[in-house]
Amino acid sequence: MIRGKVRRSQLVAPFGPGAMQVLADGTSVITAGLDHWFVPGDKLDQEEFRIHEWRLERHLGVEALYTPPDYRGFSQNADQYNTKLQVPVLRFPAWSFCPRCRALTQHPLHIAERPRCTNADCPQQKASWAPFLAQVPFVALCQRGHLQDFPWVEWVHRTANPDCRSIKLKLRTSGGGTLASQRVVCEGCHKERGLEGITSVESPSREREDETTYLTARLEQGTDFSCRGAMPWLGLGEAGEPCGEPLRGSLRGASNLYYALVKSSIFIPEASSTGVDPRVLAALEEQTIARARANLRDVLGEGELLTAVRLRRTARKNAFRLAEFTDAQLDAALALLEGEPEEAPEQTPEPPGDQAPFRSQEYGRIRNTIDSTELVVREPDAGCAEDVGRLVSRVRLVEKLRETRVLWGFNRIFAESSTPDTASRMALLRRQAHEEGDSWLPAYTVLGEGIYLELDPELLAHWESRDPVQKRLAPMSRRFETVAQERHLNPRQVTPRLVLLHTLAHLLINQLTFECGYSSASLRERLYVSPGSQGMNGMLLYTAAGDSEGTLGGLVRMGQPERFEEVLKNALSNARWCSSDPVCMDSKGQGPDSCNLAACHSCALLPETACEEFNRFLDRGLVAGTLADPKLGFFSSLA
Repeated sequence: MIRGKVRRSQLVAPFGPGAMQVLADGTSVITAGLDHWFVPGDKLDQEEFRIHEWRLERHLGVEALYTPPDYRGFSQNADQYNTKLQVPVLRFPAWSFCPRCRALTQHPLHIAERPRCTNADCPQQKASWAPFLAQVPFVALCQRGHLQDFPWVEWVHRTANPDCRSIKLKLRTSGGGTLASQRVVCEGCHKERGLEGITSVESPSREREDETTYLTARLEQGTDFSCRGAMPWLGLGEAGEPCGEPLRGSLRGASNLYYALVKSSIFIPEASSTGVDPRVLAALEEQTIARARANLRDVLGEGELLTAVRLRRTARKNAFRLAEFTDAQLDAALALLEGEPEEAPEQTPEPPGDQAPFRSQEYGRIRNTIDSTELVVREPDAGCAEDVGRLVSRVRLVEKLRETRVLWGFNRIFAESSTPDTASRMALLRRQAHEEGDSWLPAYTVLGEGIYLELDPELLAHWESRDPVQKRLAPMSRRFETVAQERHLNPRQVTPRLVLLHTLAHLLINQLTFECGYSSASLRERLYVSPGSQGMNGMLLYTAAGDSEGTLGGLVRMGQPERFEEVLKNALSNARWCSSDPVCMDSKGQGPDSCNLAACHSCALLPETACEEFNRFLDRGLVAGTLADPKLGFFSSLA
């Protein structure tokens, strides 16, 4: 049987629906769609996996968020729920070849055992056992998210409709490590063809105005062989709705095969929860009480209220969890949880380059003190020194936070979506459209702590309007415009404010790894940036990981004035000179997409998990000044 283990959080990213992975026995599989993650049954209690995050639910237009199920064996307890739950996978690619005779064969996606060679001409057939087949290393994909087996039959016959009567394919190699050394042969009609160029793109030419791929343009002379719309993770391995996009060959382990689209949020209490004891809300959300609420809701008639008295009676042996609260407290909390949701303007996921609308709610709450069950923000004991306080107007200690990360789709080929149609990306996660009231997405939560800081808005507005600052940023802005046009991305304004805050966040994270021992991969940045004198200009540096690292208050302690000032000044001092200078500081474009100026692996880049901008839009010069103009940076007076 095809079996494997994976962490639950990895089923959100990077191994969500439509993603490929290799199991311990070498079998390549693809994670199935959401339709079969929770199979209805007598012992299924899906509410146990429920995550309550009201902003993300409204923003993504779904009724619920659920963590991927964990596997539990059978228990002697007859009341045990959620046993034997598994996330299904399918064997993909469906084509395999024999390591001995090199014969290519195709098998169903749902095959449960590793197939063996059945070719009568295989030399190993004369032995006592036939060799296991190895899956082919090539697949084909398109920008719309479709994925299919490489078209072996069509490719070797150079036509989309081959007429060969005896198709017997073999994948031969000359021993080299390149595609040029790989050839597919049809022994039935003695045709053969190499695989060189199948992963490449063909630029527009006189004959063709649009960009296409080598596989689409060259499979059959004079005819485009476009994507067939296959989605094997949904059981549509042969073909779906043809999409017409150019088809590109790829190695099955290539990094551009799957990019999870993850939306994250820091939990903030709803405005309507003001006046309700957060401890009561936490008790009502506890697993056994939540189940009792669900059971009571099912038996109540229309118009009947879910009251504290009824809930205590339904909870039975678990009612002790509510004993410390009065009926009035419980009734107020139940009215909040069971009542009609607040009216809110309809929201849709913003393009990847503009996160300001969704984050404005977080910005409004996290910059002030707050004390709730999921978010605790406090003010430091004292203010910063005058030189630091003049530039950094606000520092807050985030002693507790809960981050929720939701998978709402995925991209292939390019990490950023070339089509901002959110509905089409979400549709890739399931085969059948969800029924009304039953829409959900996979998610997981992590707890952490952090430091929030904000720059002085007046000084920032004056600084970013300076001509030298605008001139310094111009090459980066032009470069990103070119990249956006090449990849058909939504236009985005790269502002001095964004580059300043983003670079400062990277410098501080790198410095914190020395000051308090966190690894840079365990820290994250969250930027709050929008233009204008009244726009957002803050950042949250936090640790949020599935294990215990970063949850003991070490990062919060670094936000106290005496420690924070030292961290900031050390980070700025290190930013003045990089071990790669003067090459790094004088660079006109480096890093991902050449969208960085003075920023390299020696000074400002971070691991992928820590940065939310793909390590782009970085420049030490706008923070601490350049070699030619030391006064250019916003923090030049401190550096």
